Amino acid sequence: MVRSIARLLPVGGLWLWLSLGNVLAQTGDTLPPAPDYLGEIRRGADGRLVARPEAALAMEAAVPATMVVGPGEKIASITEAAKLARDGDVIEIRPGVYRGQPAVWTQNNLVIRGAGERPVMLADGKNAEGKAIWVVRGGKLRIENIEFRGARSADLNGAGIRFEKGSLTVRACAFFDNEMGILTANRGESTLEVIDSEFGDAPRTQGDLHHLLYVGAIGKFTLRGSRFSNGYLGHLVKSRARENHILYNMLVDGAGGKSSYELEFPNGGVAYVVGNTIGQSAGTDNPRLVSYGAEGPKWPDNALYMAHNTLINDAYAGTFVNVRTDRMGGDVEVWLLNNLIVGVGDLHKPAQGRFEGNRLAARHELVEMGGIPLKLTSLSPLRGMVSPPGMAPAMALLPDAEFVFPAGTRRMQPGSLLAPGAFQ
Repeated sequence: MVRSIARLLPVGGLWLWLSLGNVLAQTGDTLPPAPDYLGEIRRGADGRLVARPEAALAMEAAVPATMVVGPGEKIASITEAAKLARDGDVIEIRPGVYRGQPAVWTQNNLVIRGAGERPVMLADGKNAEGKAIWVVRGGKLRIENIEFRGARSADLNGAGIRFEKGSLTVRACAFFDNEMGILTANRGESTLEVIDSEFGDAPRTQGDLHHLLYVGAIGKFTLRGSRFSNGYLGHLVKSRARENHILYNMLVDGAGGKSSYELEFPNGGVAYVVGNTIGQSAGTDNPRLVSYGAEGPKWPDNALYMAHNTLINDAYAGTFVNVRTDRMGGDVEVWLLNNLIVGVGDLHKPAQGRFEGNRLAARHELVEMGGIPLKLTSLSPLRGMVSPPGMAPAMALLPDAEFVFPAGTRRMQPGSLLAPGAFQ
């Protein structure tokens, strides 16, 4: 049945009442079907108008723009790339040494990565805003496969990266010969992840404290699968973060190193330290490897959970873990579980918490990897002498990975003969 549509039409100055349905019924014709929707009209590369389906448009919008930077490219300078980049871009840097090209990155959802052989950002006497080779204060950024060298500044804390705002992930990067490898601001909402990266070779200048990694009072700091060596007077890792996850790293100063603390949490906070190798050199001026709370509390929640770490002291004496209850208060929770102690020094039972499964081993009882005594021999009587460490309030303390050289981790499932230390 054809629906009747009535309209008044002007004809020769008179109005004619027309029943469109009756007309169509008499002629037997119908209205043409509505055309299929083909999408938005866009002009193609050849100048012709084409319809772009909605699905194609959505896919195009989801694919970020890639900016290629390097010798022979349209954009050759890192400094220029930082000015031209837009939110959501991918910055791909070709291999090579980029001398004196500091940058400030303020974009959101940005990925900056080295393509192929790791490109080197060499400060060459220049810095961004008097602070660093790169200054980062955008939203969410990821930096991958980049090396930073030679950062200097007038205030003696020139950094490879100065992280000032947002959320930053650093993966598979390297930081050598910088006054600070990474230095952060003190923003409680910021988060920093450093994964599978290398830090080393602090400048040998008397009277200055150059930390290889210095984390300010941010919300959360994660360090995983990374290697630190050859510090000088400053610390290998120092963090004032509210929450710290230090997992499966190699923090060993080495024979030529002269760092102070290997790992420090000066303002306490909650720190999970699991599966790390932490080693102090014979030349240190500070006999403590790990320090907690030396400057008093900043955060409302404070606890130190250390499980399955290998702690090595090459100095003539020392303290493996120093918790400043005189500054933090005697009620701070400290768990020291299944840690392997190598060398001369003290590991004190905490005033409050758990102290279980910590074992002492001589260097000759360990298999060396990379010149460092790391793993108990297969016949060691210490295997099977410890129990699973259980759960801390927010995470399991039984390791499920191990560090691999030169940086990174591999998945690992502990066997029935659980061993103390970072390696099973």
